[in-house]
Formats: sequence, C-alpha cells, structure tokens
Amino acid sequence: MKLLIEKIRIIPRKLIKDERGWLLKVIDGHEECLPQYTGEVYFTSAIPGQSKGSHYHERAKEWFTLIKGKAILRIEDVCSKEKMDIILDAENPETVFVTPYVAHTIVNDFDQDFILCAYTDILFDPKDTISYIID
Repeated sequence: MKLLIEKIRIIPRKLIKDERGWLLKVIDGHEECLPQYTGEVYFTSAIPGQSKGSHYHERAKEWFTLIKGKAILRIEDVCSKEKMDIILDAENPETVFVTPYVAHTIVNDFDQDFILCAYTDILFDPKDTISYIID
C-alpha cells in the first residue's frame, strides 16, 4: 500500500511581482494527471492606480472573475473598434468570457487591491499576446 505522501504532489509555483501587483498561475497545463486537454488558471492582483492586460489574443479565450475588490474591465473589439467598460465587484461576482480579437485591460481605479481569477483555454504563447492600448 502507498504511503499518503506518495499519493499527493506538492508543486512549487512562481509568484511574479512587479510595481502593479502580482500574478500566480495555479494550473499551468503541465501538471501530471490533467485531462488530455486543459488551459491555465491564474490569479493576478493590482494595487490602486494600476492596470493589467492591455492586450488581445488571436487564439486564446479567457474567463475573468474578480474575487477581491473592484475593477474596471475595459474591452475593445480590435476589428470594429467598439468599446465597453464593465465594473467588476467581488461582492457581486460575475464571470466575463472574452473571445479572441477582444482587447482587454483590467484597471484598478478604486482604493484597495483587487484579485482576479482567470482561466484561459490554451497554454501561454507570447506570440498570441498582442499589446493593445484601449484609449
């Protein structure tokens, strides 16, 4: 019979910090025993006055759920140039699904840090993350 410690895995993770806040991938798609297909699950934070994102993807789809604080999700269709701001509030959680060619920036214009949980359907590919500033 296997010992309990042989039935689990402890996987070190990298907490990436910068002046805006932090990012932590909790599933990066390379873990053993995952289903045949998976993407990435990550958390990111931003301090007041900072933003995250400012890009779009040609292939990746993403789902965003704010789990702490408030934020503004700024989105723009890069083809039609249609824009929209969505206020996210952890007190009234919603998940926003973003398709390819929709630029997104998550802005912290509030007085506390936010924490965002995100899922993307493909593994990170820097060629699929195209910088884009929403005016």
